[in-house]
Amino acid sequence: MMIPKREELPGIIMEFKVRSSRKERTPKETVKAALTQIEENNYDEELLTLGVKRERILHYGFAFDGKEVLIG
Repeated sequence: MMIPKREELPGIIMEFKVRSSRKERTPKETVKAALTQIEENNYDEELLTLGVKRERILHYGFAFDGKEVLIG
């Protein structure tokens, strides 16, 4: 999580996942799982409590598959 120091800057939440061949077939599915985890676990709550507006919070899912990295 990156907490903005100024109001005009966004808050950023990042979730990093390594692709599990048992759960996801592609890195794209892993990115989707990372973004779903951010939503389901309400990771925005801390930033919202600090006064960051919901529309100023960005979500990024990182999927690692060997040497390949996909960001979504």
